[in-house]
Amino acid sequence: MAAGGSGSAWGKALGTAAFVAGGLVVGTALIAGWATARVARTVITPVRRRPQNQTIRSFDESTGTVTLRESPDATMPGRLGLWWGGDTGYAKLGGLIERADGSVTRELERVEFGELRAGRSRISGYYYLQPGELGLPVRSVEIATDLGQAPAWVFPAPDGAGDERWVIQVHGWGASRQEGLRAVRVFHDAGFTCLLASYRNDGDAPESADRRYGLGGTEWRDIEAAIDYAVSQGARSVVLMGWSMGGAVVLQTVTRSTSVEHVAGIVLESPVIDWIDTLGYQGNLLHLPDMMTRAAMRLIESEWSGPITGQGAPIDLRSMDFVARASELSLPMLILHSDDDGFVPSTGSRALAEARSDIVTLVSFDVALHTKLWNYDEAKWTGAIADWLAATIPAHAPATSAPGATSRE
Repeated sequence: MAAGGSGSAWGKALGTAAFVAGGLVVGTALIAGWATARVARTVITPVRRRPQNQTIRSFDESTGTVTLRESPDATMPGRLGLWWGGDTGYAKLGGLIERADGSVTRELERVEFGELRAGRSRISGYYYLQPGELGLPVRSVEIATDLGQAPAWVFPAPDGAGDERWVIQVHGWGASRQEGLRAVRVFHDAGFTCLLASYRNDGDAPESADRRYGLGGTEWRDIEAAIDYAVSQGARSVVLMGWSMGGAVVLQTVTRSTSVEHVAGIVLESPVIDWIDTLGYQGNLLHLPDMMTRAAMRLIESEWSGPITGQGAPIDLRSMDFVARASELSLPMLILHSDDDGFVPSTGSRALAEARSDIVTLVSFDVALHTKLWNYDEAKWTGAIADWLAATIPAHAPATSAPGATSRE
């Protein structure tokens, strides 16, 4: 779950299962069982082809405009990315110009590659695709994980800032390192070295034996390796920033890793705080019967379901409810979430902020959708992070240890 269309990809795949779920009305156990298995597999299977669920109706490159079919993404103010032709073309979109008769006209900032044409397309929150677009020094590195070398981008801190404070960006479900490019500038300006990590099964890092997501339960090991890399390069104070499922990965990291002593704080954008809540929400959106959603979760959690789901080990979803586990958290945390997220409900973020008001700062949005908060209101998003960093992670401060943190293998 993440920007760049991953949320819609999961939604489309689960939508197929929802259609098949009509077999329940007929009472066909075989169809119901197949649909339940598909739901479970979809949740834990990395997406490689994202659905083209938007439509380009017309465009005029001479005037710098493009007209799209009206949709929540198409009508959201701010800067966005637009893909078409099975992701063979990409352009950057600016603000809204006109909205009428089921269509939305937006500013066409620039066609990055491909020949723009009418037809199927998709809207992305990525905006930046390559690290060089930021105009900052950057290097490609490899991080040693237990599965092999995982590629990462490192943006060094500004001259004179030193390499003591690092931020590690952790992308979400179906996303990649590109997701975190939007966050580099605010951390760089605050004096941080920025590391954009990859993790198992994301298409960049090595694959696990089962080629399935652990929903944070396995990926945290790769982020632990990224922390260790940062420390080897001089980091004394590390901030972990997780996007969508990356939030779940971060929370697993700070409650399971022995390297948490180096982590000084957490920033979460549109995060999965509670997987059971999130999967239930997704099921409701797709009109799946509650019994099917619960059955799919049981498959994911079961020891015997590997041949059905393809996963190498069960996933303990209850251990991924960090509202219930709020007392185990001790690091200062900034959460940014939109109440109209439409993919990961903000209820978990709000509940955690209420349960741990002593360490959690919640900055809420109303109409920024999922992982598109920067796109919608860059000034508010950037200001919230900059202010929190200045108040929480001062320059040249030693890392904050997490009292009571233990390693859970």
